[in-house]
Amino acid sequence: MARIGFIGTGEIAAAIVTGLAGRGHQILVSDRNADVADRLARQHSDVLVTPNDQVVADSDIVFLCLLADVARKVLPTLPFRPDHSVISVMVDVPLSDLKALCAPAVDIAITIPLPSVAVGGSALPVYPESAALRTLFGETDIIIACRDENALNAHFAASALASPILDQMREGAAWLTDLTGDATAAERYVATVFAGFLRQMTTEPDARFEGLLDSLSTEGGLNATLRAHMRDAGTLAELAEGLDTLKPRLGLAD
Repeated sequence: MARIGFIGTGEIAAAIVTGLAGRGHQILVSDRNADVADRLARQHSDVLVTPNDQVVADSDIVFLCLLADVARKVLPTLPFRPDHSVISVMVDVPLSDLKALCAPAVDIAITIPLPSVAVGGSALPVYPESAALRTLFGETDIIIACRDENALNAHFAASALASPILDQMREGAAWLTDLTGDATAAERYVATVFAGFLRQMTTEPDARFEGLLDSLSTEGGLNATLRAHMRDAGTLAELAEGLDTLKPRLGLAD
């Protein structure tokens, strides 16, 4: 059993808590976002809502889930200990700042959870390596140890792919709904199509996107035709340009 605390209770914190609940841990969440905190406590018997200082005092592993400007104000007021393991999921707060904000704690790492961490099978890039993160999620999720903070920040940028890709899936499901009249079945079908390919990527070590695309590249086929249309329309170039706009915020060189 681990004693796990959460400073900040937004949607990502809620997803992490949901992924950890029911495993025998003691989970403390801050009362900063009362609605989310109360919902988690109602849903999970092993979740308690307490003030920030008590969350830190009564935990061995502390997740930081605040906005950057709030974190810089709140964290120095909390009773961190040298034996704490601290895991930040915050953008815009580099490791050097975390070391100062969370002193005297020294076991500090940054990771990038997505909402899917609630159900397992999610990818968790992390820097530096965190024994605490691996203990909590190593059996249910994929831990990706990054070589340095720049590599981690590149993963932060790549995580932003989730929204535009889901947006395209939603648009495709809406197109299908217009023809079938069944929105629920349309969304389920589109999700299942992609889930199959993604499952193959995560379960077969040698699977690559190029190979999956090759399997869908029959000349004159439906997939090849739509893919060519999207490429000709500049969709891929726009995606790459969009990712590039995130580089300055994350300190990534061109």
